[in-house]
Amino acid sequence: MADFYEIVRQWPLLSGIQVVTALGLLVIMFIPEDRPEVIKKVAAVFSGLDLIICILLFLAYDKEIGGLQFVEKFLWVKTLGIHYFNAVDGINLPMLLLTGIVLFTGCLTMWQLENRVKEYFAFSFLLVLGVFGVFMSFDLFFLFVYYDIALFPMYPLIAIWGSTRKEYGAMKLTLYLLAGSALILPGIILLYIKSGLWTFDLIALSGAQFTPYIQSIGFLLFYFGFGVLAGVWPFHTWSPVGHVAAPTSVSMIHAGVLMKLGAYGVLRVGAFLCPEGWVQWADLMAVLAVVGIVYGAFVGLAQTDLKYVIGYSSVSHMGIVGLGLSTVTVSGLNGAVFQMFAHGIMTALLFSSVGYIYDKTHTKTTFELGGMSRNMPIISGFFILAAMAGVGVPALASFWAELLVFISAVKVFPIRGILAICGLLVSALFMLRVVMKTFYGPANPKFAGLPDVNFWLASPRIILAGVIVLFGLFPWLMLNLIQVSTQSFPKVMGF
Repeated sequence: MADFYEIVRQWPLLSGIQVVTALGLLVIMFIPEDRPEVIKKVAAVFSGLDLIICILLFLAYDKEIGGLQFVEKFLWVKTLGIHYFNAVDGINLPMLLLTGIVLFTGCLTMWQLENRVKEYFAFSFLLVLGVFGVFMSFDLFFLFVYYDIALFPMYPLIAIWGSTRKEYGAMKLTLYLLAGSALILPGIILLYIKSGLWTFDLIALSGAQFTPYIQSIGFLLFYFGFGVLAGVWPFHTWSPVGHVAAPTSVSMIHAGVLMKLGAYGVLRVGAFLCPEGWVQWADLMAVLAVVGIVYGAFVGLAQTDLKYVIGYSSVSHMGIVGLGLSTVTVSGLNGAVFQMFAHGIMTALLFSSVGYIYDKTHTKTTFELGGMSRNMPIISGFFILAAMAGVGVPALASFWAELLVFISAVKVFPIRGILAICGLLVSALFMLRVVMKTFYGPANPKFAGLPDVNFWLASPRIILAGVIVLFGLFPWLMLNLIQVSTQSFPKVMGF
């Protein structure tokens, strides 16, 4: 096996992911619209190939060596210092794996789609092409281009295939995310000019001697620019609306992957290039993160629409990511990156389960769905498992991430750390309340004869549930990888 991994490390797997995704998009575009079953199979095959490559990367990464691996780099535009520069380390590799899992399970989840199938999967592949690019690129020019590619398809995906004020949700999401993008570009140009290196190479820029003032401004631009997509309070309001309006697999990608682009950008670009600015604004980050955790929990407590419940739960859980980043500690960063992965899988399973329930019952309201565990026990079980992961039950993936973040937060910001824990308790309360009202209690007789998921329809949920349990039982599989990179981060404290 070791020899096999040595061979794999010689392959351009990162470009392979992009080529497979782009080929999938092109093949879908050339299939006639009246062949929806063929389109779905093609989407499943190409997304499955992406997932296989991501798993190979995850298994073949050498944790003993650490650092950047699977490096692909060549000069693209010499006069501007733009490089085609892809690589992986312990921070972006979990995000690539997350994207591969959510893309594949999202394609399987939408197997019953009948409306404009060709366009739907084409936009989905275009979106994920941008997401993969952001997570693997170490050149700020390409990272920004990929970032905008990832944002564009969200508008048609929601406006055409969504529901519940879909035009409003699509427009609000697009305007917020474009506003964030408008802050990122000046930050990139600022560092490009002030470095004196005339390059967009992220590694080269990290060695530039930026003044504390430039780092302060640069980090603030990146924090709020990327933070809009990460759901940082008070710029989060697009997120629950977008969650509710989006179709099932888009909600999975939206909450499971896209919000992670924002948090990843804050860490990879903001904290990595402007470490002194990161330390300077850590207090502000912690305050906004705690407000987001508590706010999301209390607003979620009042919701009766299952998608709104998950949407505000995501705001709260992404606050945990922000809190981990604000601690500027190894354990805090470990917990934040692990939380990005765990939350992505958890919300994908939640939205996937709600999507099936809505397709059969045509309602997402908790008080109309009572007793679903008797009417649809299998799909109910998937939702309950994901809800327990959101609550932070031990032996599920989110538990370890939240534990690391809160331990670090209490050490660095004692009062704010305690408030965040109290917010988590409220979050647990509203999630348990939703489970009780939706899946237990008196059953609604009009849903008694509805079919539960068969094995094929259950397969994407089985994969997501399996990942939650796997990394909950064996957290070292993820933490050992993440720590390889976080412990070498500039300015990071060692606990």
